[in-house]
Amino acid sequence: MPSKYNYQPCREFHVVVLGAAQFVHNEWIESYDPTIEDSYRTQKSVDGRQVVLEILDTAGTEQFVAMRDLYMKTGHGFLLVFSISSKASFEELEQLRDDIIRVKDSEDIPMVIVGNKADLEDQRVVDRAKAFALSQRWGAPYYETSARTRTNVDEAFIDLCRQMLRKDDTQEDMHDIGGIPGVEDWGGKRRRRKRRREKCPIL
Repeated sequence: MPSKYNYQPCREFHVVVLGAAQFVHNEWIESYDPTIEDSYRTQKSVDGRQVVLEILDTAGTEQFVAMRDLYMKTGHGFLLVFSISSKASFEELEQLRDDIIRVKDSEDIPMVIVGNKADLEDQRVVDRAKAFALSQRWGAPYYETSARTRTNVDEAFIDLCRQMLRKDDTQEDMHDIGGIPGVEDWGGKRRRRKRRREKCPIL
């Protein structure tokens, strides 16, 4: 009888976007009112492997800070987003990363740093070298993106997918388990109601 493990299963991961607003939404609009229910699903092929991402963009949702620990606990990978035109959003990343490490009780966390609004180079206040220095210190890749022009957005998500796949493969090798812990903890109600979007609007 053929083994059911002779194929690569489609992996599902929860990605949490934290930091500056206006990164994931239906289309680029100048004014964006995020809600706690917004999440986006997409399937990607990463190095020949199928990956389903459920992306929750909490960026800019200060009114839901009380829920942030839950998002961090159930997330498998994180995009820490700042605006290159906002020094305050860059400085916020340190606390966000500290909170993730506290909640996850680990520093081995798939993470990508994103400098968004790269199309606003003439308004830049965060020096590129400073962002790269932070990336080196944390051991997390850094991408400068533009949600408006979609520059480097795919690349940032693919990099995060590779990190999550590597960690998941390592955990399965160590513990000989077939699932991903927590995949039903977050968004399960939406999936049971079959509220699924066919694609992520930025991928």
